[in-house]
Amino acid sequence: MSISVRSLATEPLSPCDVRLPALVRETIEWYADKHGTVDGYLLRHPMDPTKPYLAYYLQNQWQRIKHADEVDVPDGMVFYSLRHFFASNCLSNGIPITDVAEWMGHKSLDITFKIYRHLIPGSIGKAAKILDVGLAA
Repeated sequence: MSISVRSLATEPLSPCDVRLPALVRETIEWYADKHGTVDGYLLRHPMDPTKPYLAYYLQNQWQRIKHADEVDVPDGMVFYSLRHFFASNCLSNGIPITDVAEWMGHKSLDITFKIYRHLIPGSIGKAAKILDVGLAA
């Protein structure tokens, strides 16, 4: 099962279907059933629940959390870092780059490859071994 995802930060009118791990999908569905959605958006504006939650509100919340010093957030870490953390962990643990590119909403696999190629475990060495076997046959 997939869920249609729309991002206000990048392309507000361009939804895409994304296959999600079961636990993530079930959690999103639970939240939507409990709190509802606004025009298909899961998060709502804090002052006006009839409007979607804009991306800069997330950044404002992140700044409040950092300045409250209740959570240990490393210096220089911005909210957007969580996106890179997610992608990096996926690739470092062997999730195919094609899946990560889709989840990240990249229009082209080339974008994902340029940013995260160095995290694909042993990609150059593995490719060389495969070519060696193929050429020896």
